[in-house]
Amino acid sequence: MIDRRTLAFFVCSSVFFGGTFVAAKAGLEYFPPLLFVAIRFDIAALVMLGYVALTASGDDLLPETRGDVVGILATGGLVIGLANALLFVGQQYATSAVGSIVFSLNPILTPVFAAVLLSDERLSRRGAIGMGLGLIGVALVVSPDPAALLGGDAFGRAILFAGAISAALGAVLIRRAGSTATLSSTVRIAWGLPIAAALCHGLAYSTGESMSAITWTTDALVALGYVSIVAGVLAYIAYFGLLEATEATTANLIFYVVPVVSTLGGWAILDEAVATSAIVGFLTIFAGFAVIGSDSIDIRSRLPDPTVEASTCEEGASVSEEPRGYRSD
Repeated sequence: MIDRRTLAFFVCSSVFFGGTFVAAKAGLEYFPPLLFVAIRFDIAALVMLGYVALTASGDDLLPETRGDVVGILATGGLVIGLANALLFVGQQYATSAVGSIVFSLNPILTPVFAAVLLSDERLSRRGAIGMGLGLIGVALVVSPDPAALLGGDAFGRAILFAGAISAALGAVLIRRAGSTATLSSTVRIAWGLPIAAALCHGLAYSTGESMSAITWTTDALVALGYVSIVAGVLAYIAYFGLLEATEATTANLIFYVVPVVSTLGGWAILDEAVATSAIVGFLTIFAGFAVIGSDSIDIRSRLPDPTVEASTCEEGASVSEEPRGYRSD
């Protein structure tokens, strides 16, 4: 069963990451995509490094094992850096609907890597059914045009799919390294964010993006503030806390909720219409979660054990059936 702390991590990471799509859509009008991501992680890295410097001791900040190093590289290079760079670039060539669907394949990709790299995580039949319902729900929420999925720019969809692969692989590698890691998830993020920022700056430089292309406005600063602090710090603290508290496959189910949050955020903030199919999609996603959640409850463990009951009854009978007229020692 999921405890309250794990549930809080799940809700916060889903909401904070979901808002990223709304803020990114607004911010990309003022920033080149890779520079937008790079500056976002510059700010997030400074905030996170300052936070851990104030709250953690010097010994808690230094990686000590191979698991720590693998976790830092997977966090900064794959889950944060490369995944976000590919997401922002891919959305230039595809609609947000297609982007949401492709990136929501993360929970489907995670069990594939987990089956190869993790010995203790296997997807049950019921879990597979629940994930299938969730994926159908995501498709209904974003209401894609089938022609856009089958045609359009395959290059953009390939970039988005590569981003989903990066995030899924990174999550599993972090989980795999967890058995020998000593760093907390917060400290690991503090190490990973500068790596992600450096990676995105390198990609921006290699593609010719320039700071002169940025238009500094109030809306640009608000969008940058959200993706830097809320989505760049708070969301990752919640997500990696979730990843430590539960299986990688379960943790990445947040990517089913993210399109729901982004759809509602677009409706409330950007006046985007919500189709009837989106409401049906919400219900389908919740049904998928119900199926997956029921897989974590062992009904038999909550029923009385006949073997124990029988032995208890026999013990009671042996005590109560002592011959009358005699006193036990």
